[in-house]
Amino acid sequence: MSTPDGYRPWRDVYELPEFFDGLEEAGGISVLDFLRELDEQNDLGLEADGVVYHDRGIRVPGWDATFVHESTGSRGRPAFSVQVDTVGPRNAWEIFDDTLTWDAYLLRTEGLAAIAWLSDEEYRVEEADQFSSKQEAVSSGRFSFGVFVHAGDDWETQLERIQQTNAPAFLQREDGSTMLPATQSEFYRYVDSTPTEFRTSGGNAPSYLGVLELEISID
Repeated sequence: MSTPDGYRPWRDVYELPEFFDGLEEAGGISVLDFLRELDEQNDLGLEADGVVYHDRGIRVPGWDATFVHESTGSRGRPAFSVQVDTVGPRNAWEIFDDTLTWDAYLLRTEGLAAIAWLSDEEYRVEEADQFSSKQEAVSSGRFSFGVFVHAGDDWETQLERIQQTNAPAFLQREDGSTMLPATQSEFYRYVDSTPTEFRTSGGNAPSYLGVLELEISID
């Protein structure tokens, strides 16, 4: 379900209790700037050359990702988005329902870090029977959304992988192996959707995940 296939066991998990409050104040938070500041304050030894956006097995490499506080507008509800500064002519952004209660976490293991976010609704529906807290679920890799932070050779691997294709993203199979669609059309065949249907349905996300829109495309 929400486990990122192929994830590495997380050695350290830190809750970021003021992350979304800070987002509303600042209007936007760059993931890499946020981690650099956190590293300077806490001497965490974080390294970052790029990111990979994760949505339920869809992976989009980017130079950075930015959380943005969205005005209520025509949706009639508060929202926040994550916008990926993608590699090449790709487009990737996702809008989330901010009427849900969200918690953000910094995850770390050797050679890899991530920011993951999990709502009370996702935890209640999918994880509460197995885990006593959201933090325990996240530490076990049970989350649908995350920004994985890569450095060095690991980042070069992500770059080379996406640059081999004309697809908007790559996919993780159930066994953890990587699926590399050759084109956008092939990508959408794999996810069994059209770009418009995919965007407006949030990638066929169930309502409790809180996804309002999801754009994954290539120009």
